Amino acid sequence: MDFPVPPVVVEALDHAVRHGALGYPDWPGGNPLRAAFAGRMRARYGWRVAADEVREHTDLIQGLQLTLHLATAPGDGVLVQTPNYPPFLATVTTMARRRVESPWLRTADGWVPDLAGLDRAARDCRVLLLVNPHNPTGRVLTRDELREVAVIARRHDLLVISDEIHAELTHDGHEHVPLASLGDDIARRTVTLTSATKAFNLAGLRCSVVHYGPERLRALRDAQPPDLYGVVSTLGVVGTLAAWQGGDDWQRRLLRVLDRNRRRTAAALAEWGGAEPLPEAGYLYWFPAALLGATGEDPVADVLDRTGVLLDGGAGFGGDGHRHLRLNFATGAPLLEEVLGRLSAAARGAGAPGAGAGASPAVGR
Repeated sequence: MDFPVPPVVVEALDHAVRHGALGYPDWPGGNPLRAAFAGRMRARYGWRVAADEVREHTDLIQGLQLTLHLATAPGDGVLVQTPNYPPFLATVTTMARRRVESPWLRTADGWVPDLAGLDRAARDCRVLLLVNPHNPTGRVLTRDELREVAVIARRHDLLVISDEIHAELTHDGHEHVPLASLGDDIARRTVTLTSATKAFNLAGLRCSVVHYGPERLRALRDAQPPDLYGVVSTLGVVGTLAAWQGGDDWQRRLLRVLDRNRRRTAAALAEWGGAEPLPEAGYLYWFPAALLGATGEDPVADVLDRTGVLLDGGAGFGGDGHRHLRLNFATGAPLLEEVLGRLSAAARGAGAPGAGAGASPAVGR
């Protein structure tokens, strides 16, 4: 996001540095993130988890990769709903797991998961990689949809890796439900990945938490050499705790800005001829590249060349990603208007004002 981090996080990090808290940490009773995560899940979602089932990692991707490393073997099927976050898809490919895609459906009412297709595709898979809220569509799975996902996981004996990093950026009118909160069976087969990094703009602190529902998998994780996969930094812990303990007012203000920006972006898309559903969570807008006249295999490069605006999208998202673009609207109103103005010119079939050499691209990652 194009916003400063919460002042409470800045103060906590400054205090840690100024007081020399950069040596080897000594946390009696274990890393404090574990209890903090358990408390936040209970307070926000009514999900009661034991702190001793939680582990910390340097990055959400690391949690995914370690889980796949411990729970699967090369050639095992990993079921993903496409379009999907490119680093997730790249992880499956790089680790030589077999990627099985189940496309989302675009209906008159917006994006919906094809649960019947998910069930069919799951027949030859070991793992379901669930992204909820979904990236890039911004869709929040309903409680009923998640119950059906749990039924599918049980029917096919799947391990579910549930990325819930966008949960705290769920917009009004929608409810985030942790998958593992739906019952004992799904809890025992779900690994939940999350972090404060998206909701508080802290990605550079490299800190995430993982709830290991399967006891056997948690034991396998704990049996690994403790430093083999990297250890979360003291400042990552300090910043995350500060965000969770004192950043809620900042986050509420953030959500009001994001709501304004998503509606402004939706209005622009409508002017370009697209009635695209509002993202239900997060700060990313997924829309057809054809609205900007980008119909080739690399819509990102096409739009950048014509407008000077760097969006995301394309084939890296899997499925029909090459026909879509993703716009990051987590910025101030003046810059958002500049971005939308340039894109509007492209939608009208003309070069955007100020585009070309020397234009400052607006990052849409």
